[in-house]
Amino acid sequence: MSENEKSAGKLLEEQLTFRFPHIGKEAPQQVEEAAEFCEGYKAFLNEGKTERECVEAAVKRLEAADYTAIDFAKQYQPGDKVYFINRKKAIIMTTFGQKPVKEGVRINGAHIDSPRLDLKPNPVYEKNDMAYFKTHYYGGIRKYQWGTIPLAMHGVVIKKNGEIVKISIGEQEGDPVFCVSDLLPHLAAKQNERKLSEGLKGEELNVIIGSVPFVDDSVKEPVKLMALKLLHDRYGITEADFYRAEIEMVPAHKAVDVGLDRSMIGAYGQDDRICAYTAMMAEMQAKAPEYTTVTALVDKEEIGSEGNTGMNSDFLKHYLERLAQMQGADVKDLCEHTLCLSSDVNAAYDPTFADVFEANNSCYINKGCVLTKYTGARGKSASNDASAETMAKVIGIMEKEGVYWQAGELGAVDQGGGGTIAKYVAHMNIDVVDLGVPILSMHAPFELSSKLDVYNTYKAFCAFYK
Repeated sequence: MSENEKSAGKLLEEQLTFRFPHIGKEAPQQVEEAAEFCEGYKAFLNEGKTERECVEAAVKRLEAADYTAIDFAKQYQPGDKVYFINRKKAIIMTTFGQKPVKEGVRINGAHIDSPRLDLKPNPVYEKNDMAYFKTHYYGGIRKYQWGTIPLAMHGVVIKKNGEIVKISIGEQEGDPVFCVSDLLPHLAAKQNERKLSEGLKGEELNVIIGSVPFVDDSVKEPVKLMALKLLHDRYGITEADFYRAEIEMVPAHKAVDVGLDRSMIGAYGQDDRICAYTAMMAEMQAKAPEYTTVTALVDKEEIGSEGNTGMNSDFLKHYLERLAQMQGADVKDLCEHTLCLSSDVNAAYDPTFADVFEANNSCYINKGCVLTKYTGARGKSASNDASAETMAKVIGIMEKEGVYWQAGELGAVDQGGGGTIAKYVAHMNIDVVDLGVPILSMHAPFELSSKLDVYNTYKAFCAFYK
């Protein structure tokens, strides 16, 4: 239909109304570009299944891109690139900008922890000739989803002599995997009466680690002993060493393409390593930014950003204070003029479960990165709620660079809710808004994302740092 053939109402509709386009329809050339970009993302997911592993994977990439560990006694020039590690579980990256930090910096914060099963401090036990690990789930999981799937064992042990032992079982070809068992349907009549949230209970998330005994009739728990022996043979650890350990059971599968068109990625831990990877890659692409960049990949978001590696601590604030001190600036001026993206995922509209969404204010697969003005629960409780000025700045940055973006809430009002690191950044008197990727099956052992959305999130972060 030509412009001359359009009715007055149609012309007015085009002028006044707005809908977010499907990227595949409007920019089909991005399909191939996104697929190529996401190959590196899948590799990152496979390398980093814990926060410690994500930091190590980040450092490997940063040092290949000429980043060095920061020296706060040194004076840096625009374009210099540095990184800072906090307790091996969080990392901050910076490219020094052309403007002094007293005029503000550009912060992009994502988290690298994901829901999982942690081993309890005293985890190994035997029952009826089976050896198990006792676990305590970490973050908001749906417990029934963690039964009967292959699990891998990741972590670190500090031995009595101070030696650090890294553990990874279940990732390499030929490795054994682990599993939480569940009832067969024939005997599950009583279990079927449970609420879905108790399909598997917390104390039933017991990981099978062995069934063959150490042959010695004088041993009280021979299957447990055999499991401990195998761990000792491989890593030189004993049962007492578990008290000095952080060991996580995570899904053993690799990141894979999903769909006949390979348009999506299925993997564990996309919340929020999807934003961590895109933020890191945008950081590495920042060559001569106007403002100094601060890309923070942090820990503990899934349990409220607690601890000294989470955003509810002062480690980012201390980093900003040191940046200010390096240039003789007041950190209060730095914070007042700073803009931050709290980079985290949002729940993509799922047609199968449409009743928990509000369609006009949901984010959708293949429509780009999602700008989330507020999170929280019920009446926006525990939310940052970005200002109109902040929204305008970020939208303007993306539209100037042709980034496909959309807006969305985390489900319908009173259906639930969630939080991000945004409110902790806002506590420092910094303007902040959430921006990330729409995700299907969030917090499941196998989450889904769109490659087009991943790619446009990367493009948004590049625009933010430009």
